[in-house]
Parts: sequence; structure tokens; C-alpha cells
Amino acid sequence: MSSEQGTLAVYHSSLASIVGEENLIYDFDNTQIKKAISPENLPGCIVYPQTQEQLAEVIAEAYRNKWRVLPCGSGSKLKWGSLTKVDIVVSTQRLNKIINHAVGDLTLTVEAGVKFADIQTALAKHNQILALNPTTPDLATIGGIIATGDTGSLRQRYGSVRDQLLGVTFVRADGQIARAGGKVVKNVAGYDLMKLFTGSYGTLSIITEATFRLYPMQSASGTAILTGSKEAISQAAETIRGSALTPTQADLLSSQLVSSMGIGKGLGLILRFESIPESVKEQLNQVLQVGEKLGLTGVLYSDTEEQNLWHRLPEKIHLPESGSEITCKIGVLPNAAVEILDRADLGSINISSGLGILRFEDEIMVLEMRELCQQYSGFLTVLSAPIEVKQKIDVWGYSGNALELMRGIKKQFDSENILSPGRFVGGI
Repeated sequence: MSSEQGTLAVYHSSLASIVGEENLIYDFDNTQIKKAISPENLPGCIVYPQTQEQLAEVIAEAYRNKWRVLPCGSGSKLKWGSLTKVDIVVSTQRLNKIINHAVGDLTLTVEAGVKFADIQTALAKHNQILALNPTTPDLATIGGIIATGDTGSLRQRYGSVRDQLLGVTFVRADGQIARAGGKVVKNVAGYDLMKLFTGSYGTLSIITEATFRLYPMQSASGTAILTGSKEAISQAAETIRGSALTPTQADLLSSQLVSSMGIGKGLGLILRFESIPESVKEQLNQVLQVGEKLGLTGVLYSDTEEQNLWHRLPEKIHLPESGSEITCKIGVLPNAAVEILDRADLGSINISSGLGILRFEDEIMVLEMRELCQQYSGFLTVLSAPIEVKQKIDVWGYSGNALELMRGIKKQFDSENILSPGRFVGGI
């Protein structure tokens, strides 16, 4: 028996008794997993627990054997973050139940493997929404959304993932099940712990259940797009920020994105309003008036055209065309966003938070843009890129003074360094 066969036999004998042989997979044609793991270090197997208790037993076994674990859901965001070296992959994909929807309390509790699109379909029957718009909503699972802090542009009105998260159940690195927060909006116990897990890329625990606050679905929706010169778009964004307008989504768009979408020329400002029909109509008219005074071209979208527009925008940025694209998350001071986009290829930035997504074709441009973002008190993190690029550059590019604090937290939660080792900032 070869060394590799012996290793596989160890995994099989230990894990098959927990999850069953049918829930262990040894075939690594999974492209998403390959993009997340160092090429010389393919894991021994993928494990699909059927229950929270099974998942806890799997992690306890990994802890005893010091196996390195890569947690995932459907794998749609595994390519984000640094390359990692692991022994097994543990998927929450089959923990996919909606546990409780308290319609009157506007709260929802689900297992980590439930897909975001399925949640929205279920909530729509009660005219409610989970106010996030993550990347690839048809594939994204709740656990992956929390682990990567994947909020989307609805942050403008509703805040981030951590702002809407009321409680979590999770499996610790030693295999123990624990909880933080609660299942009602007023319960704030454990709030800091939930903040800690959001955006931690599976390095501190594996989330198995989550409770969110919900919002009523609005009766009307409309979108305005202003396009034109850098100076005019900058002034329009400043005017909107200082106005009484209440867009649910508000993003600046690079000229290349505007052009490729066929929605105008020059830089763009896209604003979506959701409320009662009269309010939506009035706010859209005010946006057009702002644009007209500044010499910008204004176009309105509604109904199916509007839905298609908001569906196409993230696809245009995130979905690969050649396979060589480098997708980055950035954050800058909001008043610097237009300057950043003017020097970028494809991308969008929220007008209030200064958070956005940019896409490049080579790493030289990435490093130049990182330096520019840092000049504007910001950051640039590489989300997805070809493996050879991630092997050459620092994905996170963190230059702050909190690294030792983060390492201390990692040691407290995962003393054996078995969860997503090396995937996070500073090799955490």
C-alpha cells in the first residue's frame, strides 16, 4: 500500500463511521476547491455531514488527529483569500434546512448550507426579504456569506451581514457545539462574537446555524443611472450623499463597466429606490434634476429591465471571461472613490461606505492600485485570481498594527491551527 493509499484509508476508517461512506468523496475534479488550495497539497477527501452533530464529530476527529480542515458550503467563494494547505474539506452543503421563520417577528433561522436564492424564494411568499445581495446568489450559502462578509450593495440602506445577524450556532475547533446571540431582534448577547466570525473566512469556527433580522418587501422599485464626466459624477455623488434621498443601493461605476453594460458613456452613478410608488417616483425625478444641472445623461429603469440590470452588474464584474482576471475588494474614503474608479478598469464602489469591487488583468495593476488605495486611507484585498498570481503577491496586503492581536484571537479559538490554515491575513 502506497503512502497516499494509507492516508486515504485512515480518513476513510475514521470518517465513514461518522457520516457514512456515501458522504465521503475522494474525486478532486472540483474546480473551486482546486483554486483555494496549494497545487502540491490536494486534500484527502471531501466530507459531507448530514447533521450539526455529525459535523461536530468530524471536527472533533480532525482535532484529535491534527488534520487541517477547509470548511466550505457550495464552494462559490472558496477561491477568495490566500491559498491554504489542508488535509480534508468539510462541506455544510447538506445542512440545508430552514429551521424557523417567525413571520410576525421578522426573523429567520436557517442551517448554514441553505442557499441564499432559496431563502429569498421562501420569504417572498410572505412579502419579506433578507436584505443582502451576495455574489452568485444562486450558489452562495448562508455559512459562506457570513464567513466572507459578502453583503453587496444593499449595504447602502440595510448595513452589512454583521448588522443583520442576530445569532449563530457554531462548531469550535475542538468539535464542541456553541452558540452566540439569540433569535429575537432585541437580544444583543454575544454580538461581538458574531462580529468576529463575520468575515473570518472559516479560521475561527464552522457556523452551522444563523438567525437574521428580516425586512418587509417594498411595493415599488425604480433605478436611475447618471453617466458623464469624472468631475460631474463626483459632484453628483457628493450632492446625493448630502441630500435627504434614501436609495437602497447607490454605486459609482467605472467607465469600462458603463460601456460594457451598454448604459452610457463616461463614469456612472447608479441609484435604486424602493418604497411606495409616489416616493420612488419623486426621488427618481430629483436624481434626474441633479444630473441635468451637472450636464449628466440620466436614464430610468423599472420592472423587468431594472431586475435584469441589477442581475447583470455583479455578473459583469465577478464572472470570469478569460480565467486570468484578478478580482479585488477595496475600501477607500468615499470622496476618493471617483478618483480610484477613474484609474480602474472594471469596477464599482458604494458612494457611502467607499467599499467596492475592482477587476484587473495583471498583478502589476493590482499592486499599483493597492498603493493608490492606501494613499487614500484605504485597502485592497485580492479575492480571486489565478493560482500563480496568488503565489507571487500578498493577497491581503495588510499594513496595520493589529496582526498580533488577530494571531492571539486565532490561538484562543483554534490553538492547533486546524481551521483554514493560512487563508486569512498574515498567514492566519
